[in-house]
Amino acid sequence: MKLKDTGLTKEELKAKVNKYMIETYERFDFVAETGKDMYLYDEEGTAYLDFYAGIAVNSAGSCNEKVVAAVKDQVSDIMHVFNYPYTVPQALLAEKICTTIGMDKIFFQNSGAESNEAMIKMARKYGVEKYGPGKYEIITAKKSFHGRTFGAMSATGQPDNACQAGFGDMTPGFRYAEFNNLKSFEDAVTDQTIGIMIEPVQGEGGVNPATQEFIEGLRRLCDEKGMLLLMDEVQTGWCRTGAVMSFMNYDVKPDIISMAKAMGGGMPIGAICAREEMARVFTKGSHGTTYGGHPVSCAASLAQINELLDRDLAGNAKKMGAYFMEKLQALPHVKEVRGQGLLVGVEFDEAVGAADVKHGCLDRKLLITAIGGHTIRMVPPLILTEADCDQAYEIIRDTVESLL
Repeated sequence: MKLKDTGLTKEELKAKVNKYMIETYERFDFVAETGKDMYLYDEEGTAYLDFYAGIAVNSAGSCNEKVVAAVKDQVSDIMHVFNYPYTVPQALLAEKICTTIGMDKIFFQNSGAESNEAMIKMARKYGVEKYGPGKYEIITAKKSFHGRTFGAMSATGQPDNACQAGFGDMTPGFRYAEFNNLKSFEDAVTDQTIGIMIEPVQGEGGVNPATQEFIEGLRRLCDEKGMLLLMDEVQTGWCRTGAVMSFMNYDVKPDIISMAKAMGGGMPIGAICAREEMARVFTKGSHGTTYGGHPVSCAASLAQINELLDRDLAGNAKKMGAYFMEKLQALPHVKEVRGQGLLVGVEFDEAVGAADVKHGCLDRKLLITAIGGHTIRMVPPLILTEADCDQAYEIIRDTVESLL
């Protein structure tokens, strides 16, 4: 639906939002009406180069033709059904994901936070059933971000983050250690610890990739202690980081993995995949979801994943990520460029505020986001070209220079 079809002006539409919606987001002052490939278009048809990609969702491009076609086809058959009957998209997607990433079982969810909740529940239930009622503690990383539902935000290692403020005590059973510091994780292990849960690249925490030594050390530690290695790949999964899943960059396999975002191509879907031994603890009644495995979302996801794999967009993410990050090193007042594939962060020194860069880029029709005081993050569609990188670089450079 477009603004012109409603008979409303832009200001009248904004007034309705202000009157009726609970607002927790900083709104950009345009109406997003259409999207195609690398671009988002507003109510006047103005194009915005989209290095936000719906927060790492539109990885095969906005409104990818094959994903759109799959949605239209499925909607005409069945839109929703409870999870007692079998559905074709759900079964085919389950096979595709498990065989592609080498995991045994999958449980579908609706979002990344829900997927992390399911992963936490599975790990805790596994620990209690195998070792006893006290074995449910999970260690996560400081500066991590795992979602805004209660278990997921309790797992988040950012006690000063707004997502945790004002809600009272967090869910018990979590301890926190320094990211990329193996000894810190070793020291945090207790007799109650059943798992270690990390993002292979911290996104909201500042775009911090895990080192090879750290990931290998965590796998070894979990094996030695009979613990589970849990990986939150909600943002890093499905070709974003130059491999199909980020854990493949390290050649280290987790016991349970969460995913969402890019796997749906714009439709809401998430999942956890687990080894057989862990998956067995989810029995009738121990977990469930009304919309998880939704036929339309599964059809979209199957089309999206096929696009990502068939076009080797992981390979393009690796190539373009290296190209883009090298260019970004030349920006004024850059302190550090960090990333993996096309999950890219730029930290500026004290002279440059990230929010100012974000808004300046918006004025110049480039969409990026800010993390903390001085770091910007970019997660563009994986169909990115060198020309797109060059255009974004020029806009960011012009923006920074205008702020000095």
